[in-house]
Amino acid sequence: MKILAIRFSGLGDLVMLLPTINKLKKKYKNIKKDISSLIPILESNPNYGEDLGLYITDKEVAQALVKIDGFLKKRKTADQAGGQDRIAKQHEKGKLTVRERVNLLLDEGSFVEIDALATHHYHQYDMQKKKFFGDGVVGGYGNINGRQVYVFAYDFTVLGGTLSKMGAKKITKLMDHAVRNGCPIIGIMDSGGARIQEGIQSLDGFGDIFYHNQLASGVVPQITASIGPSAGGAVYSPAMTDFVIMVDKLGTMFVTGPDVVKTVLGEEVSFDELGGAMTHGTKSGVAHFVVKNECECMDYIKTLLSYIPQNNTEEPSTVQNDDDPSRLDHNLINLLPDDTLKPYDMKEIIHSI
Repeated sequence: MKILAIRFSGLGDLVMLLPTINKLKKKYKNIKKDISSLIPILESNPNYGEDLGLYITDKEVAQALVKIDGFLKKRKTADQAGGQDRIAKQHEKGKLTVRERVNLLLDEGSFVEIDALATHHYHQYDMQKKKFFGDGVVGGYGNINGRQVYVFAYDFTVLGGTLSKMGAKKITKLMDHAVRNGCPIIGIMDSGGARIQEGIQSLDGFGDIFYHNQLASGVVPQITASIGPSAGGAVYSPAMTDFVIMVDKLGTMFVTGPDVVKTVLGEEVSFDELGGAMTHGTKSGVAHFVVKNECECMDYIKTLLSYIPQNNTEEPSTVQNDDDPSRLDHNLINLLPDDTLKPYDMKEIIHSI
């Protein structure tokens, strides 16, 4: 029988495939080399990806391994998102990539991605030539300080992070799983809004996300991290979540941009003035927290989760302290005006107590 050679890109791929290949070996006894015996050789050989291969004499086993190897190559392509050039531009703007953000948020090694190889099915406007694995959304589940959470993040390197019908399906599927399993939902926003080429299909996807926001409301915590633009349809969902954290100078949220405002109202306004972090943190009230950078943003999410329960069936955690519950705050009389019609700053009351 003809001997087929299957070559892998390195030791990591072989280790991942060990469980699958060992199952195949129980059925087929004619694998020429034992993979386990190859590992020590691979570890000591700096060119193992080029010099060594796995030689198999059974065609069916070989074909199965070819498919697995093809899958791993696709996963590596998916990790590159929009490509190295777009990743470099993302870094030039002072922003992390979508996978860097997810890794920064979750416990190391805990992320399990869902639908990593999904692509859109749209063919008009030459969109069949603009397909990327993941289709602009990275989503899955992982742990934060040991607690399971579901997270989705828009990838700006893929068509400006715009939402397609397939991207919306990925997000709503993830939200369904989160509600079913009673886990918090975390959304990381860096999106140009609806994918205009898909028209009403993209807008329908946003509507489905809003519906799932409503279904999850009061059942599991929903947290939004605004680390890039959120324009058009992408801005409604964050406003429906429980907590919104915006990164100053990076996060923006507005229904229409400055160009539209100038055309309709004749007013010139900057992105930050229209929907920047300080605008929403001090005027509109949409943002609950404004942070300096992405690292601080992820720390805020972790801190928030430490205060709130996993879902509506759990009690919030308690913290032991030495504050007397019968303590009186004698400063309150100085903060409240004698005239009941006069306003006062509620934050001063809270800080005093």
